[in-house]
Order: sequence, then structure tokens, then C-alpha cells
Amino acid sequence: MATDGHSESQSSTGRWWIFGLLTIGVIGLVGSAAAIIPDGNSSREFGPALTHTIARGDLLVTVTEQGTLESSNNTEIKCKVRGDNTIISVIESGTYVQPGDELVRLDTLFIEEEISERTKFAHLARSEVARSKADVARAEIAIEEYLQGRFVSDLATLNKDLTISKSRHLTAINMLAHSKMMAESGYVSELDVEEREFMVSQADLDLKLTQTRIDVLKRFTKEEELATLNGDLNAAKAQYEAVKERAYADERRLLRAQEEYKYCVVTAERSGMVIYPTGEQWKEAPEIEEGATVHKDQVLLLMPDMSHMQVKVGIHESIIDRIAPGLTAKVTLPGKTLDGEVTSVAAVAQPAGWWTGNVVKYDTYVELPPGQELKPGMSVAVEVIMARHESVLMIPTAAVVETNQGHACWVETAKGIERRALQLGDSSDMFLVVEAGLEEADEVVLNPLAHIEEAQIEAAKTLEETKQRELDLM
Repeated sequence: MATDGHSESQSSTGRWWIFGLLTIGVIGLVGSAAAIIPDGNSSREFGPALTHTIARGDLLVTVTEQGTLESSNNTEIKCKVRGDNTIISVIESGTYVQPGDELVRLDTLFIEEEISERTKFAHLARSEVARSKADVARAEIAIEEYLQGRFVSDLATLNKDLTISKSRHLTAINMLAHSKMMAESGYVSELDVEEREFMVSQADLDLKLTQTRIDVLKRFTKEEELATLNGDLNAAKAQYEAVKERAYADERRLLRAQEEYKYCVVTAERSGMVIYPTGEQWKEAPEIEEGATVHKDQVLLLMPDMSHMQVKVGIHESIIDRIAPGLTAKVTLPGKTLDGEVTSVAAVAQPAGWWTGNVVKYDTYVELPPGQELKPGMSVAVEVIMARHESVLMIPTAAVVETNQGHACWVETAKGIERRALQLGDSSDMFLVVEAGLEEADEVVLNPLAHIEEAQIEAAKTLEETKQRELDLM
């Protein structure tokens, strides 16, 4: 037995089934409604009616869906090559392979061109590194060369000039003193004295100029030259680091391209059966076949663990709240039926679309016992047992009518046929649990819409009110 569930708090499959019968009955009333409503409380029968005796029994509440057999432990073989890649050849799904057997071969033309290009860039980068390293060494030598060479030489030259200036200054002073002494004796003229005084002044200026040049060399020229040389050194080092990074990146790109070239041929790492992955329709994943385009990290093949099999089945959203791990399920395969157990229920529903008939379902997994020699991909029927009710009053769904006042049925009594209001519980496709309104041995009329005028009237009222509510919502 299978059902979509039923409770007092929410609509059930049984309720929709009853509503369908109600609609059929109303269609039968279209031609004669005006003639059959002489008395709203009449229970006149239109013809012989089949009845069912109410009794206690065990009720099994189940839901049956179609599922797909798969392994619960798959080894995924993924594409490790970046970008889009074309499959040149692929092994047939369902083939048993040994370690080292070729499974998939991808087109290598693009990677071969990339390896050639990356090799060229790697060589250029290495030459740039060598040139940049030499620039750093030259910049470091230039600093030492200045401090121990040019600066020392310039300072020595200026010190030599300073010594000469001091000597000339002292000579000029002595000659001026001698000229003054000779002038007092009348041996030289005042003009000679003035000439000597000018020479002293000139020697003094030369001395001060040389001292200033030495001071400028020590305080400013040296610092300026060192700042320039250190700046050149830092720039050379920065350029060297940048070139090294670029060379490293080019080397890595080359190594990655060479590594991906190896991945263009996918081989089996262990023995076992390989199958093609089954992509969900909404994912638009390309088929695994020759000429197909695949991308990095896409699953190319699966190697299922045949000792651990499960069934993936979609459960309708209306009853998913009743499905939980631990429920028992019966899985029907060609030629055999196995007992399984619900292991997990998806928290998020599958995307609904044309491929599902716009029906929202949740992926549910049922684990099967090991050692059954099953093959993945088979379509199976899964019956999940949602509830077991023991020794409960049951009424056939064909005997129940849903009215505006609730569910009702019609019972044959010694006084005739009378209506009974019902309180119903859980349900299967065939029966509903009666919580109140009937007792054991009561004879209920089957298909009351075909035999009981009152049932037809109640159904017509319910249908009219339903139509009116729909019009009010429009």
C-alpha cells in the first residue's frame, strides 16, 4: 500500500481522492439536479449499494516512489586540467578496469602550445634575473668605490690645495712684512707695499675658498652622492626582487602546464568498475562522451564501491515531514525485493522544473544490505513505511465523502440508511483510520455518491462553495 499521507491538521491524498469522487458524482448530477432535490434530508437509494463491514485491523501507511540504484561510496575521477577541455576518447561505462588502464584522454594541443610559450618566458625571466642581480652588485660596488675611492681622492686633492693655499698665504704675509720694512728704509715704494697687501688678500681668499670646498665635500657632496648611490642600490634590489617573482611565477606556470599535460591521460588507480556520472537535469552538466567539453574539477567517471549500495529517491514535499532516517523501506528490483533503511533526507528540495513536472521533491537515500551483487544505475521502486497502526477501526476511502461540515459516510441500519459524521486519522491508499463516528460491525455504503441522494446534494454544495472561493480569490 502507498499514500501521500493524511492527518486532521493537513490535507491528505485520501482527501484528494475523495474530492475526486465527489467531482465525478457532481458531473453525474448535471442533467438531473433540478429533479432530485425534493427533500434535503432524504436518504432515498437510487439502486442496490455495495457495503463494507467495519472491523479492526492493522494499517500500514507507506509512500512509493521510483528511485535510482547507486553506490553510497563512490571514488570520483575528476578533470585536473584548467579551462575547457575536449574528450578525445573515454572508456565505456560499466567496464571493469585494472590499475594503470587508460580511462579518459583529453586534447593536448592547447597545453602543448602553452608549454612552449611558458618555456620561452621562463628562459627570458631567468636572463632578467641574472641581469638584475648584476645591477645590484654594481650598485653595491659603486658605494664602496665612492667611499674608498672618489671621495678619498677628492678630499686628498682639496687637502693638497689647502696646504698650498696656506703656504702661499704665509709667503704673502712674510713678503708684505719685508716690503713694509724696506719701505721704512726707503728702499721700496708705497706701491710695492700695496701690491704685497693685495697678494696677501688674494692668498687669504684662496685659502678660505679651499676650506669651504672641503667643508662642502664632507657635509653635502658626500651625503648627496651616497643618497644617490643608495637609491640606485635600493631600486636595483627592488627590480631584482620583482624579476625573481616574475621568474618564479613563470617557472610555476611552466611546471603546472607540464603537470597538466600528464593529467590529459587519466588512468585507473585501482581495479573495479567505472561508470559515467549521472548529472541532475537542472545542472546542465555535459555528457561524458568523445568530443564533449569538460572543465576543471568536473567528475569524469565514478568507481563505485559495489559492497555499499543505496537508492536515491525523490519524496514529495507534502509528506517529507513524515520521512526521517531510520524508517524501514522495501526496495523492489527485477526479480527480488530487499529491505532497506532510510539513512538521510535532504534539507533542501530539488529545483522544480519541466523535468519534474513542476513537482517539488526532496532527495532521500535508502541504504541496502551488503552482498547483493547489484549494479548502479538500475531503476527501482521504493516503498517507505511511514507508520504502522495495529488493531484500529478502518473504513475504505471509497465510503467517505468530504463535506463542508467535515468527513461523512452512510451506514445501513435497521431503520434504513443514515448519515454519520466521522473523525479520521491516518490513511493509506485504500483505508482510513476511524477515530470517532463508527463502531465495529457497522455496514457502510461504498461509493455513496452513486447511490445516496443526500451524499450527492452535500457534494454539490461543497463543489459550489469551492468554486465560489476560487472566484473570490481571483
